[in-house]
Amino acid sequence: MNINKNDTAIVVIDPQNDVLSETGVSWDLVSTSVKDNNTIENIERIFKAAKEHEFEVFISPHYYYPTDYAWKFAGTVEQMMLKSKEFDRRGALSLDGFLGSGADWLDRYKPFIEDGKTIVVSPHKAYGPQSNDLVLQLRKRNINKIILLGMLANICVEAHLRDLIEQGFEVAVIKDATAAPQHPELGDGYKAALINFAYLANTVLSTNELIEAMQ
Repeated sequence: MNINKNDTAIVVIDPQNDVLSETGVSWDLVSTSVKDNNTIENIERIFKAAKEHEFEVFISPHYYYPTDYAWKFAGTVEQMMLKSKEFDRRGALSLDGFLGSGADWLDRYKPFIEDGKTIVVSPHKAYGPQSNDLVLQLRKRNINKIILLGMLANICVEAHLRDLIEQGFEVAVIKDATAAPQHPELGDGYKAALINFAYLANTVLSTNELIEAMQ
């Protein structure tokens, strides 16, 4: 995969407090994986490299609004997220209570995300980008190659990977700029994700390998 700033973009999924901060509602499930991978630090390193080398950066966030709690059914993880009010916001048109909340960006990422250049697309609602405008925003900029990272590896990252591949993009997944839950009954999501990344992605890279390729 030829990585260059003319047709390759960085896509960061859910760089938000609820999955990356010690105060987040999912921290107990993801903390071991985050620490093992140096996920927080590696995402920051990629943000820095992207800005330094003028790669476009897209954020695909996850938000739940009060109206979403009226859903009549949900999958296993959706139920967990709705019950814990993960990524909760007070409304689609309101930022009341957003600052510092679980839905807010991790503080160390804010200088990169809020620089006036990063594209924050509309929220995905389940796991993949089918329900937001990520693909439209990428196509409008003639992007056809994606560097994919963020949270959670076996859920939203894998869902984005699958859909972007189906949409005709080349996709590289950065294996140590993501992490996944380790659940006593559901299992180790990170191990599951690595297997599927290897089967599905055009390439799977480490943060070091990506940064070298971006030079």
